[in-house]
Amino acid sequence: MLRLGELERAVMDVLWGAPEPLTARQVAGFLASRDLALTTVLTVLSRLEHKGYLRRARDGRAHHYGPTSSREDHVAVLMHEVLGAASDRNAALAGFAGQVSREDAEALQSALAEALRRSGKGAATA
Repeated sequence: MLRLGELERAVMDVLWGAPEPLTARQVAGFLASRDLALTTVLTVLSRLEHKGYLRRARDGRAHHYGPTSSREDHVAVLMHEVLGAASDRNAALAGFAGQVSREDAEALQSALAEALRRSGKGAATA
């Protein structure tokens, strides 16, 4: 998955936070403090569509843009990519685990237990 640039991330934050797909004009409205031209927003939306981050649907004369995956799915892919770059995955995982809060550690433990259960590897430890 390609990384997002700063403006691409801002656009995706708008789309991830929206309850439904938005037009380019609506996206530009949410980014009004940046004083972007509509053509700039359209260019960013086009690039994000090309990269697979969003889909475009025609609705009358306008196109509506919506994310192809959730923000959480995007973060999970990034985390997996970063882990894949580690020369010592065990050390990277141990370092990460040592830095998370108790609540995050419990959530991670639950997610790992579910992943093991789904893969059939949790039966021996249950």
